[in-house]
Amino acid sequence: MLRFARFATEVLAPWVWVLTLPLAVAWAATGHRPLPTLGWGLLISVTGSLIPMAVIVRGARRGRWDGHHVTNRAGRRVPLLAAGVSLGLGFAVLLAGGAPAPLVALAASMLASLLVAVAITFGAKFKISLHAAVASAAVVVLALTYGPWALLLALPAAWVAWSRVALRDHTTPEVLAGLLMGVVVGGGGYWALLTALR
Repeated sequence: MLRFARFATEVLAPWVWVLTLPLAVAWAATGHRPLPTLGWGLLISVTGSLIPMAVIVRGARRGRWDGHHVTNRAGRRVPLLAAGVSLGLGFAVLLAGGAPAPLVALAASMLASLLVAVAITFGAKFKISLHAAVASAAVVVLALTYGPWALLLALPAAWVAWSRVALRDHTTPEVLAGLLMGVVVGGGGYWALLTALR
């Protein structure tokens, strides 16, 4: 059972969702054109996922935090800051380059989610589950982009949420709070921003 949980935690980690979600949104936002999809999608994928993950892995190898999932709350400061700075730069390029509204809304909702996560993690001193938050936000964004069938992705989102509790990396309240934050801030924020931009 723990092997099943570890597998979910790895293959459905936040960086995986953030790597693939922008490409899925870009595919719809650019009218299914491969080059614009790759250009805009990879901009968010690299600045929102790959660069922050490189910082996390490097820090874990140097012993700055407990591993690439950064399960200790205090260790999240640098990874969250790195993600915010990197994604913020990507967001600036999106704005300057006239990116399609769904991609601007996606990057903005990701930045808003980061700010809320920082406030909860360090202000409220509560170790909210970022695995759960990112997964549930992605489900909402994909459902808004591709229709209700995308809600089937709630199953893998629930799987990764369960895995965090099964591995004792989070408590049930931390995971439930993450799911709620993802739906409201990530998904709801995306919808609100997209509505405002159109």
